Amino acid sequence: MCYIWGKEMRSTVTDEGVLIFFILVPLLYPLLYSWIYTNEVVREVPVAIVDLSHTSQSRQFIRMFDATPDARVAYHCNNLEEARRLVEREVVSGIIYFPEDYATRLMRGEQTHVGVYCDMSLMLTYKAIYQSAQSIAAHIGAAFQAAHSGSITQRDAEIAIRPVNVSEVQIFNATGGYGNAIIPGVLILVIQQTLLLGIGLAAGTARESNRYQDLIPISHHYNGIFRIVLGKSLCYIMIYAVLAAWLTLVVPRLFGYTTISQPQALLGMMVPYLLASIFFGMALSCLVRYRENVMLLVVFTTVPLLFMTGLSWPESNIPGVWKGVAMLFPSTFGVRAYVRINTMGATLENIQPEYIALWIQTLVYFLVTCVVYQYQLNQTRNHAHQYFDDLRQKVEEELATRRIQEDRAH
Repeated sequence: MCYIWGKEMRSTVTDEGVLIFFILVPLLYPLLYSWIYTNEVVREVPVAIVDLSHTSQSRQFIRMFDATPDARVAYHCNNLEEARRLVEREVVSGIIYFPEDYATRLMRGEQTHVGVYCDMSLMLTYKAIYQSAQSIAAHIGAAFQAAHSGSITQRDAEIAIRPVNVSEVQIFNATGGYGNAIIPGVLILVIQQTLLLGIGLAAGTARESNRYQDLIPISHHYNGIFRIVLGKSLCYIMIYAVLAAWLTLVVPRLFGYTTISQPQALLGMMVPYLLASIFFGMALSCLVRYRENVMLLVVFTTVPLLFMTGLSWPESNIPGVWKGVAMLFPSTFGVRAYVRINTMGATLENIQPEYIALWIQTLVYFLVTCVVYQYQLNQTRNHAHQYFDDLRQKVEEELATRRIQEDRAH
């Protein structure tokens, strides 16, 4: 087992492809991805105003909109075509349009309209413009309704308009940004995907360097299924024990993400997650015939797997078929458990379903890996017997040819 572990460590260090997926990608990719979303909430998004109403009511809306922290009035345009050209030149990210009858309909007590045009190429700017305009419209509508409600006092009008006063407090994502919501799950998914890529690439290298394209070489050291599986997995565990600490403890703190995890819960969750991911990758490595195949098998699944975790897409809206598919991957339970531990301060008791599921996956994929490697070991033994039979036959033919030559010489 120690021999196999040492050989696997040497091949990891000497193989540039495996080294990239095992070391460089887990170290650098989270930094790059987190840096991109460092500014989780955009401020002072430039907006063009097209005011055809030219009334005190429209000017009040514009002043309130400009006072919001998320948006600012950058240009006043005479028509929509002029404002559209500013959007095309990326001078502004949106347009607020007031029709001519804006104030007239408002004072008549009719429903009036304000046009909000947003550049949809960036979600954060769209959110800033749209939510700012929506909140101001709701505030002006409530104030107008209170003024014309016919209530005896102002307090009666306020109660009639808003009988329940709701105060919104963001307890787990204080910034309300994308990074705090998504990046922790991405970090856990990176562990699984880089493990699959590295193990698959190592398997492709082993097959390409083997005479019969076997996953297991012909050697007396590779003579027991448990020593093979445990020796290889020991190498991966030692590498990813360090990388998992980097991804779950260091990276979130470097970028100021919410981190309130307890050491016991985090360690208890990461042990079965790493084991399940390693054995899952070793079981899938039997499908890799060439080094390039692993890219086709793994890379395209990253985004679907992120959606199936229920992190960036509501779990209640995921079809039952895809929920069943998601249960095959350790990342599904690992991401859910880590987000609750890291962002919500959950304990192992709070993530008991995910914790049990990860240990079940560890056991199942360990048995599957043993079966797969037993089959590969049998293939190697058959090829070894075939190789020695061919070698013996070749030697016998050479000896027979040599005897014939000696007889002729005599």
